[in-house]
Amino acid sequence: MSLESAALARVKPSATLAADAKARELKAQGKDVIGLAAGEPDFDTPDNIKDAAIKAIRDGKTKYTNVDGIPELKEAICAKFARENGLTYKPSQINVSPGGKPVIWNAMIATLNPGDEVVVPTPYWVSYWDIVLLAGGAPVACATSAETGFKVQPADLERAITPKTKWVLLNSPSNPSGAAYTRAELKALADVLLRHPHVWILTDDMYEHLVFGDFEFSTIAQVEPALYDRTLTMNGVSKAYAMTGWRIGYAGGPEPLIKAMAKVMSQTTSNPSSISQWAAVEALNGTQDFIKPNAKLFEQRRDLVVSMLNQARGLHCPTPEGAFYVYPSCQGLLGKAAPSGKVIGSDADFAVELLESEGVAVVHGAAFGLSPHFRISYATSNAVLEEACQRIQRFCANVK
Repeated sequence: MSLESAALARVKPSATLAADAKARELKAQGKDVIGLAAGEPDFDTPDNIKDAAIKAIRDGKTKYTNVDGIPELKEAICAKFARENGLTYKPSQINVSPGGKPVIWNAMIATLNPGDEVVVPTPYWVSYWDIVLLAGGAPVACATSAETGFKVQPADLERAITPKTKWVLLNSPSNPSGAAYTRAELKALADVLLRHPHVWILTDDMYEHLVFGDFEFSTIAQVEPALYDRTLTMNGVSKAYAMTGWRIGYAGGPEPLIKAMAKVMSQTTSNPSSISQWAAVEALNGTQDFIKPNAKLFEQRRDLVVSMLNQARGLHCPTPEGAFYVYPSCQGLLGKAAPSGKVIGSDADFAVELLESEGVAVVHGAAFGLSPHFRISYATSNAVLEEACQRIQRFCANVK
């Protein structure tokens, strides 16, 4: 009898975490490795947020809280949604979980029955697919391409939806591609979803504040209010506020769904960290002055990386609208020999050979459901990015 459950056997470990762990392991062995796998801002958490956490500790706010968030944080989230997204929620419509990933898990496990389908656009964040599988659902890929800016086209969404579809997952700006939907593009998708009233929408807006140039962020319930009653609008403090380790994600949605998610939490994680919740209150209510300057730095890094990767032989790198990722194609290198002499047959081979030859860790595209690509996180300094891209250029030049 196997120790591992059938549910666990359906999923794979996170490829992004695995790639980052491999880079850390090699660094610990003294090897010269540049890790571009982790999706984590390199900025420190702002001092006002850290001070709020310290004050919470000193004030004794270290006990259990309401299972899905303290009232003060729910009020701050309601204010954020109204201020920034034009969405009106009551505290009873807000879920706070220990990270964005648990928000998705709580929603899926609370609603999916065996055979229920979840439409997942590719490329997708690695956890979407496996969370659906773990929850007993059936993920359905809805393919995009570089030619469409890695964005779902309305006709493709229409074809992906069936009577068994329970959810559609949307992520803008996207991890891994950085693609972001305009208001008009969201309205076109909303028009499709209006024709399928049995389908719920989960929109992952975690990278909302990391958009570049004159791009204006929108979320689908804002664009099409008729979808409000079946949309879970998810966000968090990890990316814009450099609070990845604090583990606070949140969402606004219909009250019955929020209650169901809290029921899941009551028998699994219980409440998020009380201290992190008070820090998140300050993050949302406090100064936002650092967000746009940080986004501008990411934009400069994007431009550097896109330019240098497009100078590498065999690579093509589209320019994303947001987040801190690029998703280049390595199609031009497939079938050729790496410096080691091994033939590069896939994007996974490319990532392995690049790490072993030049010490640059990236995540292969198959992990995100769309090959032959790879993901680079440019959430590090210009100097490190320039060195990494020079190594990638050298590697590509030596592929024969």
